[in-house]
Amino acid sequence: QAQLVESGGGLVQPGGSLRLSCAASTTIFSIRVMAWYRQAPGKERELVAGITGDGNTNYANSVKGRFSISRDNAKNTVALQMNSLKPEDTAVYYCYVQASFVNYWGQGTQVTVSS
Repeated sequence: QAQLVESGGGLVQPGGSLRLSCAASTTIFSIRVMAWYRQAPGKERELVAGITGDGNTNYANSVKGRFSISRDNAKNTVALQMNSLKPEDTAVYYCYVQASFVNYWGQGTQVTVSS
């Protein structure tokens, strides 16, 4: 059984929006940080946005003002609202969960921004 299940990727035109969602298994306890990373072809994986249990957020400079991360602690879910998408946002996006003793990665979802 997958620990993290992602959804919401796809193809969108420049300037468009997408919403990514990630549901963590209810068997994962003591979640500290939930985050989204991305990896473009030929590049290293990078942090896009992260959120703590009490709602503190941080964003990569490249997405500030365009992306918004949110989480529902009761449902163990995290979402990434992506607006004003640019071709350089094209990447595989990964959900990441940091729990007390174990970290988890999602399988990745492709986001392609192209006209």
